[in-house]
Amino acid sequence: MIQLLFMMIAMEVSMVAVLLFKTPLRKLVIMGLDRLKRGRGPLMVKSVTGTLSVVLFSSVYSMVKINNRGFEDGGSVNPTDQVLMAKHLLEATLMGAVLFLALMMDRLHHYLRELRVRRKTIEAVKEQNRGVEDRKVEEIKAMVEETAKLRAERKRLESQFQSKTKEVDVSEANVIALRKQSEGLLLEFDRLLGENQKLRNHLQSLDRGLSRSISKKNM
Repeated sequence: MIQLLFMMIAMEVSMVAVLLFKTPLRKLVIMGLDRLKRGRGPLMVKSVTGTLSVVLFSSVYSMVKINNRGFEDGGSVNPTDQVLMAKHLLEATLMGAVLFLALMMDRLHHYLRELRVRRKTIEAVKEQNRGVEDRKVEEIKAMVEETAKLRAERKRLESQFQSKTKEVDVSEANVIALRKQSEGLLLEFDRLLGENQKLRNHLQSLDRGLSRSISKKNM
């Protein structure tokens, strides 16, 4: 019994040491504990833990009983009771150490598994953030390119507007010149109309004079 407890303690101490330090064996131990906690593993562990707990309480009860027997005998304990007391004390100590190391191993396995899940979650979040940052960078690049295109288009439109404005100014100047020219032509036309009217009046007066002179000669 004592040798078996020592072997269990040695095995648990080695497993705790493997779980504490990052070595290639830690993954194997974690995988083994994961498989142990599946299926019938938890039932077996609970059975062994319950058995050790019952034996531990039995050893403690035996030690208390031996101690009380010594007080009843006047404080003297015979050699047999001393040997039994030492045996039960050693067994209780070893079983307590086995249960404590088993609890420590279980907690270490639980925390390492939680840490692995947290690391995977953090890595997934980082990858997601990287994807979001990459998309943002691509969107910013696209926006910069679109802004450059819009600026080039604005410059083209501004130059086109300036050229059209110059054409409009030239057209307006031509219209003003044509208007002035048409006004001059209208004035000249009015003057020619006046002169034509004067010539007609003069010709009519000449015709009247000639007709009068011809009528006088005929008489």
